[in-house]
Amino acid sequence: MGSFSEPMDLDVAPVSPRSLKRKADGILPKPKRAAQEPAGGEVLESTWNTEVETSTFRTFTSKSTSLPFGQPIDYASVNGPTYVTAQTLVQQVAYALSDKIFSYSPESFDLDVAVKNWSAQKVANANGYTTQVAPMQTRSGAGSIALGYMFSKDFDLAKRHIPQALLASSSSLHSLRAALDQLSLLYSVANPFVAHVAAVDYAPAGGLVTDYATAFTVAEELGLGLVSSTSAYETQHMSLFATIVATVLPTIHIYDGINVGRDTLRVVDVLSQSGLSATYNKSLKAISKLGKKADAETKVARLLKAFNNELGTTYDFFEYHGHESAETVLVVFGSVEGSLAKQVAEKLSAEGKKVGVVNVRVYRPFSEEAFLNALPASVQTVAVLGQVLDTTAVGDESTHSNLYEDVLAATVFSNKFSTTLTIKDHKYARAEVFTPTSIAAIFSSLTSKNGEETARIELLDVSKVEQYTFWDLEDSPAATAPSAISKLLSSDSTNHLFSSQTHDNFVQGGIVRTDIRSSKKTLEAYYPIEEADIAFVGEAKLFKEVDIVKSVNKGGKLIVKLPGVKDEDLEKKISVAVRNDIKFREIQLFILDPTLSPAVEKDSATETLLSELAFLQVARPQLLGAELDKLAAINGSAELFSEVSADLEKALRAFEIPESWSEVEADAEVVELARTIKSSSFTGFEKEDSEPPSLLRDWQSAAKGLVFKEAYGTKEALRPDLSVKTYEITVQENRRLTPLTYDRNIFHIEFDLGDSGLTYNIGEALGIHAENDVEEVKQFMNWYGLKGEDIVEVPSREDPSVLDTRTVFQSLIQNIDIFGKPPKRFYESLAEFATDENEKKELLTLGGPEGANEFKRRAEVDTITYADILLEFKSAHPSFHDIARIVSPMKRREYSIASSQMVGPTTVALMIVVVNWVDPKGRDRFGQATRYLSELPIGAKVTASVKPSVMKLPTKDTAPLIMAGLGTGLAPFRAFVQYRAMQKAQGKEIGSILLYMGSRHQREEYLYGEEWEAYQDAGVITLLGRAFSRDQPQKIYIQDRMRQTIDDIVKAYIKEEGSFYLCGPTWPVPDVTEVLEEAIAVEAKAGNKKVDPRKEIERLKEDLRYVLEVY
Repeated sequence: MGSFSEPMDLDVAPVSPRSLKRKADGILPKPKRAAQEPAGGEVLESTWNTEVETSTFRTFTSKSTSLPFGQPIDYASVNGPTYVTAQTLVQQVAYALSDKIFSYSPESFDLDVAVKNWSAQKVANANGYTTQVAPMQTRSGAGSIALGYMFSKDFDLAKRHIPQALLASSSSLHSLRAALDQLSLLYSVANPFVAHVAAVDYAPAGGLVTDYATAFTVAEELGLGLVSSTSAYETQHMSLFATIVATVLPTIHIYDGINVGRDTLRVVDVLSQSGLSATYNKSLKAISKLGKKADAETKVARLLKAFNNELGTTYDFFEYHGHESAETVLVVFGSVEGSLAKQVAEKLSAEGKKVGVVNVRVYRPFSEEAFLNALPASVQTVAVLGQVLDTTAVGDESTHSNLYEDVLAATVFSNKFSTTLTIKDHKYARAEVFTPTSIAAIFSSLTSKNGEETARIELLDVSKVEQYTFWDLEDSPAATAPSAISKLLSSDSTNHLFSSQTHDNFVQGGIVRTDIRSSKKTLEAYYPIEEADIAFVGEAKLFKEVDIVKSVNKGGKLIVKLPGVKDEDLEKKISVAVRNDIKFREIQLFILDPTLSPAVEKDSATETLLSELAFLQVARPQLLGAELDKLAAINGSAELFSEVSADLEKALRAFEIPESWSEVEADAEVVELARTIKSSSFTGFEKEDSEPPSLLRDWQSAAKGLVFKEAYGTKEALRPDLSVKTYEITVQENRRLTPLTYDRNIFHIEFDLGDSGLTYNIGEALGIHAENDVEEVKQFMNWYGLKGEDIVEVPSREDPSVLDTRTVFQSLIQNIDIFGKPPKRFYESLAEFATDENEKKELLTLGGPEGANEFKRRAEVDTITYADILLEFKSAHPSFHDIARIVSPMKRREYSIASSQMVGPTTVALMIVVVNWVDPKGRDRFGQATRYLSELPIGAKVTASVKPSVMKLPTKDTAPLIMAGLGTGLAPFRAFVQYRAMQKAQGKEIGSILLYMGSRHQREEYLYGEEWEAYQDAGVITLLGRAFSRDQPQKIYIQDRMRQTIDDIVKAYIKEEGSFYLCGPTWPVPDVTEVLEEAIAVEAKAGNKKVDPRKEIERLKEDLRYVLEVY
């Protein structure tokens, strides 16, 4: 096949690719945390996308905050006592019981990250097959695809009883409303449908809010079921129960999406897939004996009873907690609200206060009888904690919450109570964040007559719970330390660990707060730590943003990272107010100075290990012994931890608080700071990459890096600038397939793999890491005034903290795409260097919208290169390190492999056409990679990598192959035929092969023609359809040859269930597909069957029997 993406660039010749790679030693900015990958897309695991190791040790990175400790979790391990997040449990239930999962996950929410991974791994669900996951976009009309799937004529009715699941946030419900409305109307003939909804949305003012109000409205108006989880411990059960309820009516299962859904905690009774399936099926038997006239409420009540019987639980529609003779009862819906209200009510009632709480579990259908039964007979006042949209609705007396209206309707006509109940609507906005004290204040406002201020209430026994808080910047080198420490502490099976994270991207460019709680008993604390035993502050600037010290326990410990700050300069870094608080609260202060660690000086990435050790030294010194190996297994290595441990005594010091810190400045302005940060995202802020300049250095600097490798962290690499796994292979054959007199140079090139270790599968592509032409590079350097032997350190494009040491000549040959096609932004960047005002103005015009037409002409007609522009605008003369910054890096070019390694274990072959043209100035232009390859002599070394492809052989060797290749698109089919020929020679039965090939002239472009004829004579190729479009007056194309042999296609493709492949340019796709649709129609008519050919093609695509690789 030809290049997948061959731009109009120039080409290269071989140069030694080896160079040096070393850590930047603090010269360059610290690397930013890896950005989260967008949701959706196929998961491919292969050598081509495996990164070259750029760090000196294994780092503990967070893949997603919706996963336990941020790490992927194996499906089978979601079982029994294990650390999970509620979001993981929701996904496990959806995956286990569903036929298909439709996911509407906003970017960074990662509501589907686990199910996508399990589906990619082909994990079987409870129904015996892989659950399909369909990532969808939230927009108008969302949900139509799910409806189309369920009600399609082609839907397998044998699956009608299997639930379909939806994963979404409450922000998606507005867009899904129309589809849910249709589903509700058609539910009698639909699959059970459950929507697992994370109650989270973006507020107009910025930040994340917990949104139940939208679900209330949608469920009520569309007649949907609505079930709530009030804690992470019951999320799996409620996900399962909601799926069971979905057999009665379409159901929403909702849970807090900001805290409860993402906190990592230990759940001891997690059901396995088999347990979920058994409970689901046994519970459904409970309504099999009910009459057809039974309403939804009766059915759901019966299902809940059966569900409790199976699990030994006591869940109810409404659950009461608190004083047995409560006079004031708060009605609550929601995860954090329900959990806190329950704990506060129980604590207050234990103190003799006659208060209680009713937690709403099953809100729709709303059972008035069950609600009244949940209320104690002594109740006098019922207050409803009801969510509304915003503070405007809170202040509007004419607006009531949905929950209040249901409670009012249930109680107004009841004669259960001796006195008339007072019903109050205590509204709150979606942005409200609850703590134990704020819930206690609500009870106080309902019961107290003098309006006294509520004292802070502590739900946890602080003597039995250790509480740690970490504060740091998102892009701090030690930002992952809390996750690694959490993982370490979780290894103690006698303890329960509870870890949560909050990201605020609107402060200091991104702050992350991590809370860790540890206890011998189960913890349920969905609120920020208010009395930390130890706080770790990774950046002193945070003291100006948050009142961190106020959240540290009196007599607690505070670790502050202050690089290069001496004791006498400490007061310059910490304000008077903070110093006062530290002194008055008797807090022990520890200073961590990474600059005093030789290990960190040598490799800045080890700062995270130093931070972990410093925290453990202060919090759990006993773990620095035998447990250190466990931490080394999480990140780093035993050797590195040993090295960093040796620096700990120098880098971490206790600071004795002087008496002067108790002095209060009388005139100082008191600034009230927030006690915590507000969640605005689930990951770090996506910052623009600032490209650090390359650094020109002399040969002595490079020599030091080479001689003293350990001290400078130097590594030798084949191509250190490349992020993929690369191999060095050798040219053993390079021959032209077309005549020298023909205008198209199509050539066959074959490489000896030697001991490179390169392996490939049939149908994969070979990535060629080509080089620029040596003579053209020399001409450019001569004109531009560059010295080729100068040493340059260029930051790796993959990791800015790693420097690639190369000569200027090497960089222009292998790194910098100086003869490539420049984008608009290059003109804009170059304008900054122009000293001539006219040139600067012209460059800015070309880089702006007003120069669009001229830019297009330059790019598409003149085929201008970066070098051309630098030659043209002589006053714009950036230095070499600026060229490295503003000119794009060279990219590999990928070509379909034209050989099978099963047949030739030590070789790999390609078939390529040289891309060439003449520009308006009469200059010969060439595709950079194709010319490079065409001119390679025998014995030349080439850097290559392997890329997977969709072109794969059927699993059954007897399945026919129908292949259509145009020009160099025949390349992968040569590999296919080679492999089938080998199988036939081994005595194996193989399927028929129909090969259709298209080109201009047989005499000039009969590519591999003799091979095809030999395979046909040997009985390997069954049919050879040759279409030479210009060898006769009327043009004959590949689709014409296919139509002439349609009976053979019907037999091989339809009757014998073969696979069709097309490789080459895109233009014949519609015509070729039309022939296949005709073949489908012919077979359907012959069998007197009704088949929609277009839908059948779509089905064949899903079954990988209709495969296109076009460019």
